[in-house]
Amino acid sequence: MSTFDRYAPFIQDFIYEHDWQSLRSVQVAAAEAIFDTDENVLLTASTASGKTEAAFFPILTEFWEDPPASVGAIYIGPLKALINDQFIRLEDLCAEADLPVWHWHGDVSQSHKRKMMKHPSGILQITPESLEAMLLHRHSAIGRIFGDLRYVVIDEVHSLLRGDRGDQCLCCIERLSRLAGVNPRRIGLSATIGDPVATGRYLSAGTGRGCVIPKLEGPKERWRISMEHFYTSGPQAPERGADGLGHGEAHDAGTPTYEMPTGLAREERVPSPEQRVEDVAAERPLPDPEQPAEEAPTDAAPVYADPGLAYVFEHTRGHKCLVFANSREEAESVCTTLRQYCEATGEPDRFLIHHGNLSASLRESTEEIMREEDANLTTVTTATLELGIDIGRLERAFQIDAPFTVNSFLQRMGRTGRRGQPSEMWFLMREDEPESRALLPETIPWKLLQGIALVQLYVEDRWVEPPRLDGLPYSLLYHQTMATLASSGELSPAELARRVLTLTPFHRISADDYRVLLRHLISIDHIQQTEEGGLIVGIAGERVTNNFKFYAVFSEDEEFTVRSESQELGTIVQPPPVGERIAIAGATWVIEEIDYKRHLIECSPVKGKVPAYFGMVAGDVNTRILERMRLVLREDRMYPYLRRNARARLEQARHVARNAHVTTEPLICVGGTAWCLFPWLGSYAFLALERLIKIKCAAELGLKGLDSSRPYFMQFTMRADAETFYRVVKEAAASLSDQLELVYPGEVPYFDKYDEFVPEELIRKGFAYGVLDVEGMVDRVLGWPNAPKSDQGGFLPGTTHRIAE
Repeated sequence: MSTFDRYAPFIQDFIYEHDWQSLRSVQVAAAEAIFDTDENVLLTASTASGKTEAAFFPILTEFWEDPPASVGAIYIGPLKALINDQFIRLEDLCAEADLPVWHWHGDVSQSHKRKMMKHPSGILQITPESLEAMLLHRHSAIGRIFGDLRYVVIDEVHSLLRGDRGDQCLCCIERLSRLAGVNPRRIGLSATIGDPVATGRYLSAGTGRGCVIPKLEGPKERWRISMEHFYTSGPQAPERGADGLGHGEAHDAGTPTYEMPTGLAREERVPSPEQRVEDVAAERPLPDPEQPAEEAPTDAAPVYADPGLAYVFEHTRGHKCLVFANSREEAESVCTTLRQYCEATGEPDRFLIHHGNLSASLRESTEEIMREEDANLTTVTTATLELGIDIGRLERAFQIDAPFTVNSFLQRMGRTGRRGQPSEMWFLMREDEPESRALLPETIPWKLLQGIALVQLYVEDRWVEPPRLDGLPYSLLYHQTMATLASSGELSPAELARRVLTLTPFHRISADDYRVLLRHLISIDHIQQTEEGGLIVGIAGERVTNNFKFYAVFSEDEEFTVRSESQELGTIVQPPPVGERIAIAGATWVIEEIDYKRHLIECSPVKGKVPAYFGMVAGDVNTRILERMRLVLREDRMYPYLRRNARARLEQARHVARNAHVTTEPLICVGGTAWCLFPWLGSYAFLALERLIKIKCAAELGLKGLDSSRPYFMQFTMRADAETFYRVVKEAAASLSDQLELVYPGEVPYFDKYDEFVPEELIRKGFAYGVLDVEGMVDRVLGWPNAPKSDQGGFLPGTTHRIAE
């Protein structure tokens, strides 16, 4: 029997009404996995491939044949807006089958929620935070609401694999299943998964089921990618000579040659039952990137405009676009500047803004405007529009500088190119004009290299960052402990430990660590011990659990006042730990002290730039990306998507790197006692190396003034020579017996929302063993040479860096 024939009649009618000529391979594969097995399922397919229908057509068919006696399926989405959008096209279909679709989040009316509580049935759409709130406040009704729960569908599952939010989601599913006495099948939906097998194991944890990951064969993806480079002022790269500083004759890389696809993507073939395999990555042809044809500007920016932003301004008029920035501050700055250009040229404002700090009403207004078919407007945004919120047909996306991950690159580009058109992204790499005697590392265009590496890793190997599932989430442990007590009432310490420590995200946390946490919580009155020896929420704990912000494990953006001595400099949100640097008031500062209760930061001025933030956010860069960046400098090939400025800038970077041995020597002398280290390590391994050098090696090497541009390079002065440096650092790495040795004395590195309520010894342990990539660092260090491979005798023209003649 064909997949179509197995669907319920009302779904067959839906397919006919929408004039579908065939079912997509993901829909056929999902039907086989759901109809023919009792396993969990992970569906990975490209954006707009029909994954939602693929999952729900078999589920709705089952419910039509055998209606559930309670809510039968939970759909968990990472965003309220995604929940509101996702079922618009399916709600009429569900209504035909008399299957209600319930929404449950903060914007849903109480009357709608009461109706669902009175008649639990059909499908419930909910966020992880609202599911937490339901478990907390409707604890006694869980069995009645979900007594016949059969499926939990988790959309955009990749977005929940980083940090505590995904672990909270998994905890809530496990707690709900225990309370209701059910074991629902889990179905994960995602466009980009770096390690499908690991993700499948994560998705299935605690269920006793395996995970079917259908092997899909689809059409070859077509991409239109361009990557251009702009200095923010002065001449552009082709006019700056061979080294980018005006020395030597520039090499004209010429126009790249490549074949333009002429035919349509080949028709999708539905895999036969013999081809469906379990626990394998989706195998689709590697994407075929092409550069968009040269396009005449549709507008003219003011003469004083920033060259890079002028490029965006001149190629967005008359088009419907997104402009992605890597931070909210940058998004605001870019949008403000583009609006100023509109005002200067006397044209109506055509730029919108969308990020997490804006009110819900402003974000929803932007989404509604962008959904209009004839709205040729451009929205400047952050990761908030990476996910599948419906904002209509988009022609192209611009990316300012390189995103941090291949995952983000794919998600952002995947927002474009729907309805049969190729996905289209224009990268825009901006760089400050170099000083005439810039030091070696400042002559390398790191963001350009990173952007090329992101594209090449996926084009060549279909590589995407694997999930990090081996942390020590002590902040979440606090949260789930308090949530369990608040919902259940008094529990013995043993019963509390049984309920909490058996939740999958805490598989690495020992009973001894949990005792340390419980004793601490009793001492600060977050937990109270009764006369009978049981545990209940304490008075201080009630102030936390009774606050509506308790439902979320991600931090709210709370402002911290920044001061230097008696001068107030301004405010920032989510400060990095003590010893790290921040940029504010037009200068760079090192954090000396953080008062979390008073939201106050004391700092002192330093020179240099602010390195990439290394917290549990999208800002961490994987070691594979750094290694591919090094290869970009080593190889001679030119990439077809690079435009004129970018080609010239890459040629200059390669010229400098070869002459300075940057890709072959980890340690380079840049004159006298000044040195630069290029580890080519990802953010967490780089951070571990930085601490190893500072804590274990600096004194013996006479090393001072270590200045990191994480995760690209470190600069410092040192009395020792290169051979001594390699010997000392390798010995320190090999003899490292306890990763806690890489935590500074007295340091308590807070990252997560509830860290302030966790004992300091656990915070330090969580950072050392759950954040730092010590293994990756040690492997790299032990692979270094024992002595320099090349002579570092002369100076690179125009810099203070010596090179071999």
